[in-house]
Amino acid sequence: MTKPGLTLLSRLLLSLLASCVLTASIGHASESGILNRLTPVNDAMLRDPPAEDWLNWRRTHDTYGFSPLDQIHRGNVSELQEAWRLPLQPGGNTPTPLVHDGVMFLLDFNDTLLALDASSGELLWRHQHDSDPAAVPSSKFGVALYEHMVLMPTNDMQIIALDARSGEVLWQHAVSDVQLGRRSHSLRATPLIANGMLIQGVNATMVPEGGFIFGLDLDSGEELWRFHTIPRPGEYGDESWNGLELAERSGGSVWMPPSYDPELDLVYFGTAPTYDTAPLLNRADIPGVTNDALYTNATLALRARTGELAWYYQHVANDQWDLDWTYERQIVELPVNGELRKTVITAGKMALYDALDAATGEYLFSLDLGLQNLIADIDPKTGVKTMLPNAAPVADRAQLVCPFAAGGRNWQVSSYDAETDILYLPITQMCMNGGPLGGSSILSTGAALDPTPVPGREGEFGRLQAVNMATRELLWDFREMAPPTSAIVATAGGVIFSGTLDHRFKALDQATGEILWETSTGDIPTSFPVTYMADGKQYVALVVGQPTIHAGTFLGAVQAMTGGAEGPFGQLRSQGPALITYALD
Repeated sequence: MTKPGLTLLSRLLLSLLASCVLTASIGHASESGILNRLTPVNDAMLRDPPAEDWLNWRRTHDTYGFSPLDQIHRGNVSELQEAWRLPLQPGGNTPTPLVHDGVMFLLDFNDTLLALDASSGELLWRHQHDSDPAAVPSSKFGVALYEHMVLMPTNDMQIIALDARSGEVLWQHAVSDVQLGRRSHSLRATPLIANGMLIQGVNATMVPEGGFIFGLDLDSGEELWRFHTIPRPGEYGDESWNGLELAERSGGSVWMPPSYDPELDLVYFGTAPTYDTAPLLNRADIPGVTNDALYTNATLALRARTGELAWYYQHVANDQWDLDWTYERQIVELPVNGELRKTVITAGKMALYDALDAATGEYLFSLDLGLQNLIADIDPKTGVKTMLPNAAPVADRAQLVCPFAAGGRNWQVSSYDAETDILYLPITQMCMNGGPLGGSSILSTGAALDPTPVPGREGEFGRLQAVNMATRELLWDFREMAPPTSAIVATAGGVIFSGTLDHRFKALDQATGEILWETSTGDIPTSFPVTYMADGKQYVALVVGQPTIHAGTFLGAVQAMTGGAEGPFGQLRSQGPALITYALD
């Protein structure tokens, strides 16, 4: 997507400038002793990270996205100022900076890994992976840390282990039996480190035979196991594909990172639906065959060492509207019928939460945040959802479907505060006119997916919802014109940080949703913000200006609904991609 105010020439110049800035820094930064002070990241640290570090995608294995830091708090956050800014390369990306012992590791666009002084942005080392020319650059969520290694996924389906202190390559693993090119496999999610394994999901949106998950030995990079998210012939679930041969099945992509419970040694992944919806639209008249399409839109609980499926739960069968249920799985202890249960909670694009028993996958309850219009009833014992007629496209007319196929909620993940049991979820309030069949669409039914405002909420596309998961009550919500484009970070300082399509980055009061501070970032925040300490100071960091198709889709939709080129979103001017940090002066 070419954004308003920034020509292709401008983007190329920005890329050259970013490259020059990084290259010029290498010689000076190499004299720094900060890399020599890096301590190895062990399993105990990953389970319970030091407060000043951000070691995992969402800081902790349970994917709370919550920081115990409180130097920045609701009483002083209004004094937050930009601390430093580093130009990055243009291109679609959704990175998460990781920080350990004052060193930041950032996976820039097109397989460029940076190690930075987290207090100043000074470049310590840079690694550029030369991908296979057939590989298409893909947006990625970031890297993983373990011992003295940085573990990096690449465009050409490799996992590379580098020495965190020097950027030297320690080992490389090329994932086997994959496709490169326009309709190809890709590695978008951050790797997970669990029980001596590196565990990685594979995106396979339009690839025959679907996605998969694999586990690598951390010492050698050797693949030890692989789990296919679309069952093979003769396996359980094979009968759920409407009689289709394996080569005719697709989907089950695994493009979001998982969570991990070390006590149960279970890794929890979410899977996506298929775009090839036409062969599943009507159930085949074959005894024993269904069109549920396992394991799409499911939670998968895998054993970390072996990849064995411990249990699964399919949230919605035969999704005809691309309403993924692939997002974060948070491991939360909640009261259920008077008993404290360890649960896995997750919501798909419909912004409807299912809670499952973390050990068994038993359905416990659902909580609807009030956006979807597709479900008539949910069985209180099994969680099976009875769908309304608009859950499938029809030939003669369009139907109002809520939410829009891009969400609802999407990869902009929530934060959870275990002390208060309150979850904070960013939502886009948008519906679509879905269908009729036979048009031009990403779905093989040809059903159109035309965005339209939520009836009665025109001009109000952004929503941040606070939910008490223990009492299952919706608390405050904050609404605005701009949809959310970044993840949420909540902190012990009583502050929530959130980025939106209008180039704004805000701090809100966790108790009320009141805006306490906001600033213009100069471009669209499309990343996972983090907060950390370096040299005794708390920083908040995020990446802007690397929008993916999600931000581009909503920019086009919201701009069309708010005055076009002359409206507020048509007037936005982009300053280019950058990593930005904020701190108290």
